[in-house]
Amino acid sequence: MTSQDSSPEKDSVTEKDSVPEKDSVTQPNRTTKKGSVLPRPEVGAPEPWSFPDSQRSTLANGLDVVSYDIPGQYVISVCLAVPMPLDREPRDREGVATIMARTLDEGTALHTAEEFAELLERRGIALGAGASESGLVVDLDVSKRYLSEALDLLSQAVREPAFPANEVSRHIKTRLAEIDQERAVPGQRAALEFITTYFDSGERASRPTGGIKATVSAITPQDLVAFHAANVVPAGATVVVAGDLSDLDVVAEIEQALGSWSGTAAEVVEPREAVRASDAARIVFVDRPGSVQTEFYIGCPGPDHQVEGGWAAYQVLGFVVGGSPNARVDAVLREDKGYTYGIRSGFRPRRRGGMFLTSGSVRADSTVEALGLLLDILDAARGGFTVEETKAGVDFISKTAPGRYATADTVAEEAAGLSLEGLTTDFTTQNLRALAGVDAAALSAAYARYITGDWTVVVVGDATLYAEAVQTLNRGPVSITQI
Repeated sequence: MTSQDSSPEKDSVTEKDSVPEKDSVTQPNRTTKKGSVLPRPEVGAPEPWSFPDSQRSTLANGLDVVSYDIPGQYVISVCLAVPMPLDREPRDREGVATIMARTLDEGTALHTAEEFAELLERRGIALGAGASESGLVVDLDVSKRYLSEALDLLSQAVREPAFPANEVSRHIKTRLAEIDQERAVPGQRAALEFITTYFDSGERASRPTGGIKATVSAITPQDLVAFHAANVVPAGATVVVAGDLSDLDVVAEIEQALGSWSGTAAEVVEPREAVRASDAARIVFVDRPGSVQTEFYIGCPGPDHQVEGGWAAYQVLGFVVGGSPNARVDAVLREDKGYTYGIRSGFRPRRRGGMFLTSGSVRADSTVEALGLLLDILDAARGGFTVEETKAGVDFISKTAPGRYATADTVAEEAAGLSLEGLTTDFTTQNLRALAGVDAAALSAAYARYITGDWTVVVVGDATLYAEAVQTLNRGPVSITQI
C-alpha cells in the first residue's frame, strides 16, 4: 500500500556535496593546526542505564513527595497522581471522573474560570488533568522561577474546584460529541466493541472510561462535588516533581501548597483482575457498509507489570511480534502482501492482569485473507523466536531508554503512572537491567504462557461482503452488529 515517486525532483545536494569527506575510519587520527597528531579516543561499550535517582518523603497529611533533579531542565514538570479506580463511579453516573478531571481548572473558590485561565497564561503554566482506570492525574509544566505560583494554582484546582454549572454543561456537551465521534471512527469503534465483547458485562472495564450517553447526560455539578469530596484526597496520593531543582527546597514548596490539604480516603480495596466474558472467544463483525478499509482489534489475556519472572520479556515481545516495521506481523501483511500500512501488537498491563492486543487496518478486499494470516502469525509465534529477533528487540528497548526518559515531563509521567500501580521507578531501572538476561528461550516461554489461541476478534468493515467468508476461517462463531 506504499508507493514511490518514479521521477523525484533533484534536491539541493550538489555533486561536490555528494563526495564524502574523510571520516574516522579512513583517518584514525586528527591533526592540529600546528601539525601535531592527536590520537583517536577509545570508544567504550555503553554503561547500564538507570532511571534518574529520586528523593522521597511523606507529608503529615499522607501525600507522598517524589522529586527528580535533572540539571538543565528549567521547565519543571509536576504530576499529582490520586488513586481513584473507576469502579467507584455510581453506575448511573459513569463518566463523572472524566468530567470532574476536565473541569478542575474551570474556576475555583477564589477565581472564575476566566480569571484562572488568565493566571495560567500570565506565567506560561500548562495545567491539565485526566482520569484513567487507575486514578486521577493532574499535571503541570512551568518555568522554574514560577514554580511556587504554579503549585498554588494546582492546589486551588485540586482542593477547591468550583464546578460552575455553565462550564460543567459545556464539558458534558463536548463529551457527548466525542461519544458520537468514537462510534464513527473505525479504530475507536473497534476498541469500544472489543471491551464490550472481552470483559464480563458486570465489569466497569467493559464500558468506556468516559461513560456512555445515558450516564454522561445525567451528570450534574452536585455529582461532581460529591465525587470529588469522596475521592480526591491526599492520603495515598503521590506528587512528582522533575526538572532542574538546584536551589529549590521541593518538600517545602509542596508543603506550602498542599500541606494543609485534607480528606479521608475511601476504603482501599485490593485491586483484582477484571473478569473476562465467558463467551469472549469469538468474532464480532461490526457492519460498516461501503468501507474501503477493514479494522481489526484482536486480544487475549496477558500479564500486569508485577508478573512472576519480570516484565522485560513481554516488553521485548511487543517489539518482535508487532512493534516495528520489521516485526513478524508487518513483515508479512505490509512488506510481503501490501495489505496494510501497519498493524501493531503489544502487551498492555492493567492494575491487575492485562491483555495482549493487536490492532490496525487493512485493505477491504484483503479482509478475509489478512485476518486469517494475522491469526496464523500470532499463533505460530508460540513455536519460538530466533536469537536475531530477540537481540533486535532487546537492543531497541534498552538502547532507546535514555532517549525516552530524557525530559522532565516523561520522568514525571512515568513515576506518577507507576505510583498508581503501587510501584516506583525502581521498577523501570530493574526492568531495563533485566533485559540483558532475556534470550530466545525466555521470550518463547513468556509468549507461550499467555498466548493460547483463545482470541477475541473484532472486525469493523463491510459485513455484507466479507462476514460469511470470515466464518469459513473456522476461528470461532461470528456475529454481526451494526455500526
